[in-house]
Amino acid sequence: MQFKIKRDILLKSLNFVQGVVEKKNTLPILSNVLLQLKNNKLSIVATDLDIIFYDEIKNVEVLTEGSTTTSAAILYDILRKISSNAELNFEQKTENKLSLKSENSNFSLLCLPTDNFPSFAEEFEANEVKLNRDKFLKLLNKTRISISNDDTRHYLNGVFIHITEAHGRSFLTGVATDSHRLSSSSLEIDEKGSILIPFILPRKTVFQLCTLLAETNDSLIMQTSENKVKFAIGNIKLISKVIDGKFPDYKKVVPINNDKRLTVSTKDFISSIERVASVSLDRKEGVKLAINKDNIHFSVNSANSGEGNEIIKAEFSSDNLSVSFNSKYLTDIASEVEDSKLRLNFKDPTSPVLIEDAADKNSYYVIMPMKI
Repeated sequence: MQFKIKRDILLKSLNFVQGVVEKKNTLPILSNVLLQLKNNKLSIVATDLDIIFYDEIKNVEVLTEGSTTTSAAILYDILRKISSNAELNFEQKTENKLSLKSENSNFSLLCLPTDNFPSFAEEFEANEVKLNRDKFLKLLNKTRISISNDDTRHYLNGVFIHITEAHGRSFLTGVATDSHRLSSSSLEIDEKGSILIPFILPRKTVFQLCTLLAETNDSLIMQTSENKVKFAIGNIKLISKVIDGKFPDYKKVVPINNDKRLTVSTKDFISSIERVASVSLDRKEGVKLAINKDNIHFSVNSANSGEGNEIIKAEFSSDNLSVSFNSKYLTDIASEVEDSKLRLNFKDPTSPVLIEDAADKNSYYVIMPMKI
């Protein structure tokens, strides 16, 4: 195989590959990227056996068709250090040697046979669902903050994607929870696309998808099967296994009778928490909120490093209330709120708190207070 390609075009694709390929693999072939030249196109494939990344590059000069696999990390590292827009000349010299020449550089990369690279059959019979790329990216960003890191409850290690109905309209809804906080965000979809098998999208796929969607302008098409989901974004396809497990009935924990409303500037709220939490080195002490009719007194008391206090203006619809939270959980959620005003709905100091976003009626958050 032999081909020529501009460095920036190949580097963009290999940048996405880095998020898929694992650095340490028991199977050496999984550290490699598959380069396939056929029909005047370069196909790039990478996998960790749970996620498969495909890209198709047409802007390539194919001299001889063929295919090989070489280290994804090494190839990416070389390309990063070659000057922008340089022309790359690839030529496979032997079955296990790939030559790369550019400007004054000359590299000989080790290859592994393509026979060892996993092959995958695509079985997607469900309807394709066309999604608004920006709105779906927003949905993932707003929910991923609450994905659990606890592997003992693997079914919480992702975002639960499913169809919900409200006011006669269909929504694609994403929910994530780690049992301390919960995020939910929805986007309205076409009635015709509302036949969808609910699935849990794994954490790694969520983050990889966010990177892809943030850096491409192409339309997004989603298709599901019994245990996989496929996202097509222009020439790129991302196929992922879904988490095998049942997501809990999250609606049971969403409070409906929280009638004590706190309204505060979102920006001031985040800044104040971050300042007072600076005294806590590991952020585990929690931030205490003493809420009055017209202000909030934030305080953090660390046995090892001191204490921090700050008061900001706010409006509270009830009498005084003292409640404590994990400061990071609180700022993570507040940072996703689009409105300039943050609305927190309380029942009492120990019950779940509902956080609303006036600028995005299709998203909400729930957070559990801490006991200090």
